[in-house]
Amino acid sequence: MAEENKHDGSNTLTFIINGKEYKWHQQYIKGAEIRKVGGIPQEDEIFLKIKEPWKDEQILDDTQVDLARPGIEHFFSKEKPKVIVIIVNGREKQWNEKEISFVQVVTLAFGSYVENQNRVFTVTYKGGPDQNREGTMVKGDTVFVKNKMVFNVTATDKS
Repeated sequence: MAEENKHDGSNTLTFIINGKEYKWHQQYIKGAEIRKVGGIPQEDEIFLKIKEPWKDEQILDDTQVDLARPGIEHFFSKEKPKVIVIIVNGREKQWNEKEISFVQVVTLAFGSYVENQNRVFTVTYKGGPDQNREGTMVKGDTVFVKNKMVFNVTATDKS
């Protein structure tokens, strides 16, 4: 079923932000206004949903959107990917996930992780977020990361 144009005769246009319907009394709306109406935090990104196979359109604060086009515009927000810097064996590494695994830390330290029963990796960390301020990691562990968190990784050969 196709969505009809949302003009109800009272010069009101309808659009949707994150699944909630809103009314607007002008033909155009800017990204900053969408952010304000939808209560979207400044650090989040806004997108206009576009039908497959096309890519959703990012809406910046100064982007103007025509609400009088056929159909109802569906906007959604998502957290902007955050790139942080973690320090692994004294070297800064960019990381853009909220967590990091033991294997990922070892890979950042040595370029790869190879399962080898004659080699043991030791991972310690400090300067982490409240969930895990400092400690050690073993294979299978995952910890939350924060900017400038420090990891030290050593490899020891069993003899």
